[in-house]
Amino acid sequence: MRILIITQNDPFYLYEPINYFLNNLPTYADIIGAIILKPSPYGKKESYFKKAYKLLNIFGLKLSIYLGIKFFINKIKKKTAYHAFKRNGIEIIKLKNRLNSPESINLIKKCAPDLIISISANEIFKKDLIKIPSKGCINLHSALLPKYRGLMPTFWALKNGEKEAGISVFFIDEGIDSGPILIQKKVILDEKTTLESLIKKTKRIGMDALIEAIQIIYKGNYNLIPNDERDMTYYSFPKKQDVIEFKKLGRRFY
Repeated sequence: MRILIITQNDPFYLYEPINYFLNNLPTYADIIGAIILKPSPYGKKESYFKKAYKLLNIFGLKLSIYLGIKFFINKIKKKTAYHAFKRNGIEIIKLKNRLNSPESINLIKKCAPDLIISISANEIFKKDLIKIPSKGCINLHSALLPKYRGLMPTFWALKNGEKEAGISVFFIDEGIDSGPILIQKKVILDEKTTLESLIKKTKRIGMDALIEAIQIIYKGNYNLIPNDERDMTYYSFPKKQDVIEFKKLGRRFY
């Protein structure tokens, strides 16, 4: 089964999960390449200056310094999504234009993927892209859909005092996190759970879920879980007040 990965060059939390994923695939899973979009850790494409300013303004100096140090260490150690693919001999497919541009669509068609997997891809998949692979496009989302669609679901689950969080692997449609669900796995939250620990945990179990999804799709015998609009909640990027409330609950970032 020919599989194309679409992700972003995240310098924080994707190196180890992707490396694990690539080294635990079934033998019939042929990763034909990876498209790596410009990084945007919280799901929105913006300039580095704008992202740095927003991070400082909303999350404060302490977290900004922590992530800044982590960024430079991982860059020096070459622990980014890009390096995970390169070290595993996966071809990097470079796009000259945006993901949904006619030029990019034609290039992806030439790759002839049976399945496309989105891992933290920060561009919305549109119709022409979705219909390319014969077995569909799947995405890993760090929440128990239909709850917590949108951005930073791990932050919102902790901020809202949830007792559990999790991941969903679902088939991508033209909506936002709205496609039918293939696999879900839960994570129990407690007072010691930090945002960073939850991100790492959901990324790791998410890789196991993606491997399981590949096996299920390959066999072609699966039952889908409804992603019911009536039960849907949607969250966007946190505001400063949300971070204040997050801290008041005793929650920590790391």
